[in-house]
Amino acid sequence: MNPYQALANAIVELAVKDYKKALKQHYRFPNNKDYDDAVTSLERFFRSGWYETLTDLDGEYLMTGVRRMVHKEVAA
Repeated sequence: MNPYQALANAIVELAVKDYKKALKQHYRFPNNKDYDDAVTSLERFFRSGWYETLTDLDGEYLMTGVRRMVHKEVAA
């Protein structure tokens, strides 16, 4: 893997980790505007042209998978 692809993968991976963390906090504290803003900002990233430049992974599909994972973790 070339260094540019490794960097792109790292950016997407960090965004997924941040999204997972923000969703958990948003579910626990639904009235906290900071958590809501973080979720909204990350969802905007996953729908952006910048995201599409970094990866071929469908952003909507990725967000759905992370939401399901977090929902299971929070419900348990």
